[in-house]
Amino acid sequence: MGEDFKNFRCQSGFSSPPSYADEVTEGFDHKQARDVATWRKSERKRLRAARMALSVEERAKISKALAGHLRQELNDRFGGAQVIVFSAYWPIKGEPDLRPLMTDLHAAGVTVALPLVETKAAPLTFRRWTPETRMVRGDWNIPVPPPDAQIVTPDIALAPLVGWTVDGYRLGYGGGYFDRTLAHLDPKPFVIGIGYEAAQLATIYPQPHDIPLDLIITETHRVDPALL
Repeated sequence: MGEDFKNFRCQSGFSSPPSYADEVTEGFDHKQARDVATWRKSERKRLRAARMALSVEERAKISKALAGHLRQELNDRFGGAQVIVFSAYWPIKGEPDLRPLMTDLHAAGVTVALPLVETKAAPLTFRRWTPETRMVRGDWNIPVPPPDAQIVTPDIALAPLVGWTVDGYRLGYGGGYFDRTLAHLDPKPFVIGIGYEAAQLATIYPQPHDIPLDLIITETHRVDPALL
């Protein structure tokens, strides 16, 4: 990550990059948290610019590869079960597009849902989606199911990644909605991070509110933090 990464380590007081949340929970340091927030904002900007620089053809190729890996993972881990609720996402800002897979899963009998912000600074709501759903504009202008769509609770949830680490931490958009939702759901769904291979980071400097993912899938491989 170059000199910027080294400089940040010096400014934040870390002698080596922390990799786990329990390294930063004791004696919570507000200045450290501000430094981390500033660094994350910079990394989000860099990583989003990098993926937006990809051509339409490159993103389509990556999305197809990701969908194939995810389909295989669902078959291997869950045996193609149809009694699950599967939360996906509507792609924005250069994210991998898994909508064809959503359609295929619906056709196979899986209940597909999409997350949406219905209350600011509160957990996300999950509403059922089908290929016939007439979408409306939600928060951040993202298409979402309408208010009369069925509310469901996911067994499996996809988490789009701006950045990711091998120990399962996710760099998102900074609103905190996904971590807030995972902390709220009981039982917690099996969470799969979906992102670009090139978006791997050495660390996100985990904070007490950060919740690690169960699995990460990129266009080239899968990362299971439990096996580290």
